[in-house]
Amino acid sequence: MNVESIFEAQYDGLYRYLANLTGDPDLAADVAQECFIRLVERRPAEHQLRAWLFRVATNLVRDDSRVSRRRRELLDESAELLVATSHPPDPERALELAERRALVHRALDALSLRDRTLLLMREEGFTHREIAEAVGTTTKSVGSMIARALNKLARELSRSEVDL
Repeated sequence: MNVESIFEAQYDGLYRYLANLTGDPDLAADVAQECFIRLVERRPAEHQLRAWLFRVATNLVRDDSRVSRRRRELLDESAELLVATSHPPDPERALELAERRALVHRALDALSLRDRTLLLMREEGFTHREIAEAVGTTTKSVGSMIARALNKLARELSRSEVDL
């Protein structure tokens, strides 16, 4: 299978996964692009392709998260130097949807990267075998890991709703 056909077959699902994982469509597009660059540079075995792409994507997001966290720490230390900007208010419906999305993303962000990865890959229709390969565990443990991650997400969502 050539790279173009792999791209056609895998990009949409990979991008959706990354957009949900990061909450940032631009970052998701950048990471997806980097995954395909790496695919061209060092192609895995055909039967492992999808899991390999998602594992590379997850690792790239993890690396970016570390860099972003350090940047935030540096910015927080010098917050008084930043000038606040104001944004025009959104229409009521858009605001409601944005609040709902933010609530879910906060709940997902409260989970470990592994739990987020499990849930988002499950949402994308990955098999337990593919998820196990991507997160580095056994196929037998994926079901219970997903169940625990769902329970954690439910607790976070309940906690967030109480805080409102």
